[in-house]
Amino acid sequence: MDHFFYRENRLFCEQVPLDQIAQAVGTPFYCYSEATLQHHFQVFQQAFTPCSHLICYSVKANSNLAVLDALLRRGAGFDIVSGGELARVQRIGCPPQRVVFSGVGKSASEITAALEYGILLFNVESVGELRRINELAGRLGRRAPIALRINPDVDPQTHPHISTGLRRNKFGIPYQQALALYREAARMPHLDVLGLDCHIGSQLTALEPFVDALRRVLLLLDLLEREGIPLRYLDLGGGLGIPYEDGRLPPHPGLYAGALLAELTNSSFAQRQGTLILEPGRVIAGNAGVLVARVEYVKEGEEKYFVILDAGMNDLIRPALYNAYHAILPVARRFGQEERMTDVVGPICESGDFFAQDRLLPAFQSGDLLAVRSAGAYGFTMSSNYNTRPRVAEVLVRGNQFAVVRRRESLEQLMENESLFPVA
Repeated sequence: MDHFFYRENRLFCEQVPLDQIAQAVGTPFYCYSEATLQHHFQVFQQAFTPCSHLICYSVKANSNLAVLDALLRRGAGFDIVSGGELARVQRIGCPPQRVVFSGVGKSASEITAALEYGILLFNVESVGELRRINELAGRLGRRAPIALRINPDVDPQTHPHISTGLRRNKFGIPYQQALALYREAARMPHLDVLGLDCHIGSQLTALEPFVDALRRVLLLLDLLEREGIPLRYLDLGGGLGIPYEDGRLPPHPGLYAGALLAELTNSSFAQRQGTLILEPGRVIAGNAGVLVARVEYVKEGEEKYFVILDAGMNDLIRPALYNAYHAILPVARRFGQEERMTDVVGPICESGDFFAQDRLLPAFQSGDLLAVRSAGAYGFTMSSNYNTRPRVAEVLVRGNQFAVVRRRESLEQLMENESLFPVA
C-alpha cells in the first residue's frame, strides 16, 4: 500500500497535489511519502514479532537524512556499506547498537570510525578484511563484533547485476571455507565472533531462494555450535522485491516472514533465543517515492513516437542499467485521450536514456507533468551529474505539508571543486 492516488484527476502524495509541489520547487524532483515509508517499515517489523529481531533498513536504497529519520522514529536500525553512510546514521542520532556494516571493500578509516562509534556488527566478507579488523581493533584497545557473510551458492532468480549469493559473485565467504574461517576468527584476540550473515540478492520475487539459503546456513550454525562457537545473531539480509508493474506481485512481507520463521522454529538457534537481523531496503522505500518530470517536447520519429522529459538517465538510471520497468502516470489525468505506443526518454546524449519503451500511454503534450512510479529506492542514490546536469531536488510529504529535504544542485556547486591548471 502507498499514499499516491488521484483526487479529482490530480495525482496526490498523501494530502498534497504533485502539481503544487512542482510549481513551488520546479522539475524534475523526487517526492517521498513519509506515511508510506513508515507503513512499509511497520508491516515488515510486525511480520517478525514472533521472534527476537532487529530490522536494519538498508541505507543504500535511499539515504536522504529525512528518510532515515522517519524510519529511526519508528524503531529502525540501519545496514550501512560505507563510511559516508555511517556518517549519515550518526548525523540522525541512531544508537550504535542498531547499526550493522556490510560491504566487500571496507577501508581502514571506515573500520576505525565504526569501531569508535561502537556498532553492533561488522559483516565480514573476506579473510583479508577479518585480519584487518582484528589489527585495527587491537590498536584501539577494543574487541570488534563480527559476523561472517556466507555465500550459500543459491540462485536468487533475479537480475544478474543484483545477484549476490552465487559462487561467481564477489560477495561473502564461500560456504565450504566458512568453518575454517570461523575457527581462525575465534582465535583472534581482538574479535568477538557473534553472528552469521547471508544475503543472496535484490528484487527477489519468490520465497524458495530465501528458504534454500536459510536451510544451508542453519546447518552451518549447528556445526559451529558443536565446535564451541555458538552465535548470537543471524543476519538474513534483505532482497524482498516490490511490485513494479501490475500482475507481478512478490510475496507479502507476512508470507516472507512466515516462511523463514517456519524454518527457524525448531532450530537450535531459536532455542538459544538468538536474534534475527533483517536488512530490507527496496521493500520499504521503493513504492514510497516518485520522480516527477515535465514534458519538454513530443516528437514524431520515423518509427517511434517520443515523449522527451526534462529528467534523464542521470536522474534515474534503473531502466538503462537493468531494463527495469517503472509505471508512468500523468500528474493531471484527462479522460477520453488517445493512447499511443510511446517511448518516454530524457535529454541525455545516450540511446540508453529512456524511462519506458514501446509503452501504451496517454498522449502527452509539451508542459505536461508525469510521475515515474516506484522510484523511492535506488533512484536518487544512484543518480549522477552526467552531461553536467545538477542532481534534482528531493521532497518529503507529511500529511498536508511538504518540505524540500535536499535542495536542487546548482552549476556553481558542480564546479566548485574544479580548477584550471595553474599557469607559471
